[in-house]
Amino acid sequence: MGIDNNNFPQFIGTSKAIKHVYELIEKVSNSDSTVLILGESGTGKELVAKNIHFRSARAEKPFIPVNCGAIPTELLESELFGHEKGAFTGAVVSRVGRFELADGGTIFLDEIGEMQPILQVKLLRVLQERSFERIGGIRTVNVDVRIIAATNQNLEDAVAAGRFREDLFYRLNVIPINIPPLRERTEDILPLCDYFIEKHSKRLGRNPIRLTDDVIKIFIDYHWPGNVRELENMIERLLVLKHDDVVMPYDLPEKMTGRKIPNLPEVEDDDINPFVGGIDLNAALEEYEKRLILHAIELHNGVKSQAAKYLNINRTTLIEKMKRLRLS
Repeated sequence: MGIDNNNFPQFIGTSKAIKHVYELIEKVSNSDSTVLILGESGTGKELVAKNIHFRSARAEKPFIPVNCGAIPTELLESELFGHEKGAFTGAVVSRVGRFELADGGTIFLDEIGEMQPILQVKLLRVLQERSFERIGGIRTVNVDVRIIAATNQNLEDAVAAGRFREDLFYRLNVIPINIPPLRERTEDILPLCDYFIEKHSKRLGRNPIRLTDDVIKIFIDYHWPGNVRELENMIERLLVLKHDDVVMPYDLPEKMTGRKIPNLPEVEDDDINPFVGGIDLNAALEEYEKRLILHAIELHNGVKSQAAKYLNINRTTLIEKMKRLRLS
C-alpha cells in the first residue's frame, strides 16, 4: 500500500502504524487546515507534506519547502518574507520571499522548532491573517497559502521551557500527524529494502543485490536511529561496494551486527625466528585462520554450513580446514 505521484517518491509501507498515517493524509489533503508533522529525523516528514499537497486542490500550484534549521536567523526572515531594495546592506534589489512564491499552493516549514522567537511572532501573524510586509517595505502582501510545519522536537516541552511561543504552537498544531520511527514498524523494512534496491540499482546501472535471511534478521533487529533515510543510505552503500549480488552479514558495519572480527594475533618474542631474524608467517596466519573459523562457528551456534557461508567458502572446505588445524 502506498501513495504514488510522479512529483515525488512513492510512500512505502503496510504496517498498521503507517496505514494510520495514510488515513490521516487522505482526510486532511482536501482541507486548508494547518498540519504539524511530528517525527524523528529520517522518518519522511517532507514526503508526508508532499503527499498532502499533491493530493489536494492545490496540487497544480507551488510546493515550497523551507528548512528553518539550516538558514541563519538573520537570513531566514528575508527567505520567508522577502525584502525591498536597500532594506539592509547588500539588498541591492528587491526579493520575493518563500511565502509569496507559495501563493496558491503550500509552504512546508521544516524544523520549525529551530525558529527563533523574533520570527515566531511574525509567523504567527501570517497564520492568523495570511498577510505580511517585506523587510523594509510598507505595502502589505496578502497570500493564499497552506502551511504545513514539521519538527523532530517535542514542542510542548519547548513551550514549557520558553523556547517556543504557546500561541504559535496551538496555531500550528491544528492537525498533528505523528510518523512512527522505523524500529516501531519493522514490517515495512523488507518492502522498503526491495524498493530502494530497485531504485538505486537502476540508477547505478548494476544488478540488484539479494539480502540473505541472516541480513534481513539483522535489519529487523537493528534500531535504525537514522530511520528510513539510514536504511536507504545502507542499501545504496551495499550496491556501490558489493562486487557480487549476495549480501552477507560480514558486509554490514559492525554497529549493526554487534560482532567484531577477531584481531590479528599479537606477535610474541617466541614467534621470531632467531636464524632469520623475522616472524614465523605461516604460524601467525594459521593462528589467525583458527580464530576466524572458531569465530564463525560460535557466531552460527556450531552449524558448519552457515559458518562456511559466513566465511565465503563451501562446507567441505571448512571441514578440511578444521581437520588440518585440529579444531573439533
